[in-house]
Amino acid sequence: MADRAFTRRSVLKATAVGAAALALPSAAVGTARAAGVSELTADRLPQPYTPYDRFVQPPVLRVPDAPGSRPVVEVVQAPTSVRLLPPSEPETTLWVYGGSYPGPTIKVRRHQRVTVRQVNRLPAAHPLFGYEFHTSTHLHGSPSLPPFDGYANDLSHPGFLKDHEYDNEEDARTLWYHDHAVHHTAPNMYTGLLGQYHVLPETGAPDLGFPVDDEFDVPVTISDVAFRADGQLLMDPHSVDGVLGDVVLVNGVPWPEVPVRPRTYRFRLLNASIARGYLLRLTGGLPMTVVATDGGLLRRPVTVDQLRLGMSERYDVLVDFAPLAGQRVELRNLGVPNAADFEHTGEVMAFRVGTDPGGPDTVLREDAWPDLDPAGVLAIDPAEAVTTRRLRFESRGGVMTINGLTWTDVEDSGFRQAVAEPQRGTVEVWELENPSRRWFHPVHLHLVDFRVLDRDGRPPAPYEDGPKDAVYLGEQELVRIAVRFGPHTGRYTIHCHHSGHEDHMMMHQFWVRDGADEGLDPLDPRFAPRPAP
Repeated sequence: MADRAFTRRSVLKATAVGAAALALPSAAVGTARAAGVSELTADRLPQPYTPYDRFVQPPVLRVPDAPGSRPVVEVVQAPTSVRLLPPSEPETTLWVYGGSYPGPTIKVRRHQRVTVRQVNRLPAAHPLFGYEFHTSTHLHGSPSLPPFDGYANDLSHPGFLKDHEYDNEEDARTLWYHDHAVHHTAPNMYTGLLGQYHVLPETGAPDLGFPVDDEFDVPVTISDVAFRADGQLLMDPHSVDGVLGDVVLVNGVPWPEVPVRPRTYRFRLLNASIARGYLLRLTGGLPMTVVATDGGLLRRPVTVDQLRLGMSERYDVLVDFAPLAGQRVELRNLGVPNAADFEHTGEVMAFRVGTDPGGPDTVLREDAWPDLDPAGVLAIDPAEAVTTRRLRFESRGGVMTINGLTWTDVEDSGFRQAVAEPQRGTVEVWELENPSRRWFHPVHLHLVDFRVLDRDGRPPAPYEDGPKDAVYLGEQELVRIAVRFGPHTGRYTIHCHHSGHEDHMMMHQFWVRDGADEGLDPLDPRFAPRPAP
């Protein structure tokens, strides 16, 4: 139990007063200058849309259909080398899931149970940063039971494995899995530990006219990085600002150009950056039809010309390239406040539209769109709320806090302190407040989906009218959300998904109860990581 009691305080100086007080052992780590400008000269860095920057889809890991059973799917966490820089430069070492960056896209049908076995075959110490390379895998957007949710202190050390049981009872949606280890989430994710996970509709679900073939149903994971002079990733793990890189990656490739057919594609957009938000827009006047967000379908499809993604947010968009057959289209980043832009961070990826559709196109069927589920998130009436809570996300004395509290307070309480203790099945309204001019905070709640009610009293963006698990909390903004707590009882985290803020203690927990039922302990030794064979 000593290992499982590893705490954030154990890596803080006793007199910690700010980000610089974090006392991590570090081995030859470069320190980002000018908020993330690479140490390499421009001629050694990748350039947008160069021939070697070819778009790739991560490998697909399909969960076998085994009714009445729970198949075990193994994912190994281990080092790999990838080509991020031009061919004349060295390859970059990353530490990844399943041998690829991003990790394999795991695909499973709704209601299909699975155990994902995460095996830590990482070095004893992180080669760039020096800390012990322990991990905790969170399936982001899944209503997992507490021992399988990736609780920050539920650590798998090198040479250990952890079984995560997922029942996949939630609506079809785009999820992702990533590291969530206490204090090291940002560097562990930044250096490779992330991937998408798709819950597909159950057999017999209505046909909504979405592309379903892997060629046309495409994961698009966007991130940004910076490079040290030796070609390895540049990051200062002590910095509360995280990394604002000068190289944009899509599925682990710098600024790729992808050939597409003149037909409709479904792009599952994920912002997997540590600190950068994006405002995305297609050139050529090409619109995007948003059909789903973090937790599944919107109330109705929404056609937009631009779309904002905070860190960890997902949006599923349909893009019809037929009007621009034979032409070239770019996905551009218009930028958001407090995310420093560099020469090429306004570029994301490009599409070369061919002339052969390759067969009949799909057509969105709004007539088949499901009616509003009266028990669903979008039907939550804020008048049902049993209470309203205010949660203030701010820096106090250099420490990132929620209502003045930190994850250290949770640890010091024996993991029993909570910012809220809602009863299962009840509705609450939470007012998320950001008083800062310096930062925005993408706020993520584990376990639940929620409905965004308003921003400073104004309606949210139309494309936010779907079940959310993360919401962009802008500078000096108040966002109200309505949450129905469940389906499980237990302790779950709430945190800023700016991972530098999260690692610098802007994380706490809520505790869903049902009378005397406190839920499973997320650190229950029955489900603890165990030595790998």
